[in-house]
Amino acid sequence: MLHDRVLVDVDAAAGERRSSSGILIPATVQMGRRLTWAKVVAIGPSVRSVETDDRVLFDPEERAEVELQARTYVLLRERDIHAVASDNDADAGTGLYL
Repeated sequence: MLHDRVLVDVDAAAGERRSSSGILIPATVQMGRRLTWAKVVAIGPSVRSVETDDRVLFDPEERAEVELQARTYVLLRERDIHAVASDNDADAGTGLYL
């Protein structure tokens, strides 16, 4: 990885979701602008706020897909990440730091 690039693996099941009443909403339904969670696989040397194995939130329309060893990954710039999931207690209990 070069510069401020982040390589993430998007969960294949992340497209489908359930409503609060339990109705399955398929990934093909368009609901405005929806952000996506993914797991960080690799980072470039200039990345400061993301570590490998973190879960990050990003806009799926601002991405570049790349296939490596028959798996599809998403290549992002660090600035395109909206939030990072955290297990740290210092994040005021939200589970996220922005």
